[in-house]
Amino acid sequence: MPSAIRLHAFFAATSLVSGLCFAIPAIAQDADAAPAATLSIELNAQQQTERGCKLSFLARNASGADIAAVVFETVLFDTNGQVERLTLFDFAALPANKPRLRQFVVPGLQCDALGQVLINGAATCDAPAGAQVCTDGLTLSSRTDVEMMG
Repeated sequence: MPSAIRLHAFFAATSLVSGLCFAIPAIAQDADAAPAATLSIELNAQQQTERGCKLSFLARNASGADIAAVVFETVLFDTNGQVERLTLFDFAALPANKPRLRQFVVPGLQCDALGQVLINGAATCDAPAGAQVCTDGLTLSSRTDVEMMG
């Protein structure tokens, strides 16, 4: 009888350990999961003009609902990594599931002096699901030599 009890305890412990081995990775995976990208901004091009550097951004709203207005606080860094200026870029309305190009001329800026663009946060975000739509799950990319950060 004592060996039957030990055998039963062994199987119970083995089952518990096996269950935990499968459960822990699933829990860890959920905790590590990044928020789904709901809004993406790509620095698509830059062009020197007489007035300054024209930056072209391609914005995609995959949140499932129109964003009525969004303004991003944006920090521009030179190629040495020093802050060149802090400004606001008004991306206006971003309809759901439709890409939109937004262009901004930064007065007095030489495009070849621009090293990085930091999206510091949303100064304005008018969206049905709340302001977090404009910041949580925001993905940034660049097709230029200028790095996008956020």
